[in-house]
Amino acid sequence: MSKVLLVVPEAPVPTATAAAESRKAGKSGLRLGVLDNSKGNADHLLRFIVEGVKAAVPVASVASLRKDSVSLPAPGPILEQLAAEADFVVSAMAD
Repeated sequence: MSKVLLVVPEAPVPTATAAAESRKAGKSGLRLGVLDNSKGNADHLLRFIVEGVKAAVPVASVASLRKDSVSLPAPGPILEQLAAEADFVVSAMAD
């Protein structure tokens, strides 16, 4: 009987190198940011995510922004607005 070599094509789980910045929701609730990458159906997926977050935690506001191009990163002004208006940001892609 011959030997069989099994290869598992999974990369090891990366370990955190630095602690993430800690952000907490204000007393009036979470300020949620939403970044739509403008792909088809991303708006529907993000709407479901926002509804789920609102059902789970108090949400004070939702800042919803959309990129102009699927293939380009979000421009600086959009990122700056999300950083100023949101405690947490959700971004999604869909088709």
